[in-house]
Amino acid sequence: MKSAIVTGANGFVGSAVVRELLDNGVRVCAVVHRDHRDNLPEREGLTVVSCGLEQMPRLPELIEKDTYDTFYHFAWAGSAGPARADTRLQLDNAQWTVEALRSAKALGCSRFLCAGTIMEHETTAAAYAQGNRPGLGYIYGGGKLIAHVMCMSVAAQIGIDLVWPEITNAYGPGERSPRLVNTTIQKCIRGEAPQFTAGTQNYDFVYIDDVARAFRLIGEKGKPFHEYLIGSSTARPLKEFLLEMQAAVAPELAFQFGDIPFTGIDLPLTKFDCSQTEADTGFKAEISFAEGCRRTFDWWKELAE
Repeated sequence: MKSAIVTGANGFVGSAVVRELLDNGVRVCAVVHRDHRDNLPEREGLTVVSCGLEQMPRLPELIEKDTYDTFYHFAWAGSAGPARADTRLQLDNAQWTVEALRSAKALGCSRFLCAGTIMEHETTAAAYAQGNRPGLGYIYGGGKLIAHVMCMSVAAQIGIDLVWPEITNAYGPGERSPRLVNTTIQKCIRGEAPQFTAGTQNYDFVYIDDVARAFRLIGEKGKPFHEYLIGSSTARPLKEFLLEMQAAVAPELAFQFGDIPFTGIDLPLTKFDCSQTEADTGFKAEISFAEGCRRTFDWWKELAE
């Protein structure tokens, strides 16, 4: 990989991947929404293009053909918060992903990588469990799953290598969404004792620097039409992660477990297996959850001050 197009390049994961690619000598065309580029560095080898998700078919008009070999697609509207439950938006995201794939082919890219999620597997389990009543968050997972299936078929038909990395739970400085690590750390900074489910469900977290390195290595070495899980390789019950966070950033607080009912799907630990990613790409996470939480805590505390 010598050059790459990155959509969603100003976002949490996208901007981290842009920096990782530039640090390793890869030329990057960063595709951003409404010219937002505050998370991007001023670096040699970086070109910025403004193009919204709904304008993905226009990309070949904005970028010179046969200039980039790899296409990373991170742009996705409503990946956190209430918009996860917006059925129309999540269906649109899937269509926009297919249009990005077609644009990648038109631009002469030989590989297309989309940011998938472990929620695709959770969504399948939730939808096909007899008598289960899935929560609204699975609408987002369904959008990713639909995009995955459609891209596999379209990529095979038009002749471009599709590689599908799937993130477990990325976290770290720079992300402001109301997800578990962020909301818990914010409560710790305020001195509030966080409340959780019993925490017996299996979980995994992976620090943003490791996520970015994984995407680079998968882009370089991943096999076509394979999916690769990006995780810590230390998946375990959620309570164990949260107690590790408590010891790292708030040993004086009593984390409370069991006060909130769990309504999701508990995936078996086999679904968090990263051995294929490690074998094919050489990736292995390096930042422990405790260390990642300390760095994220310090970042949030600095923002608060």
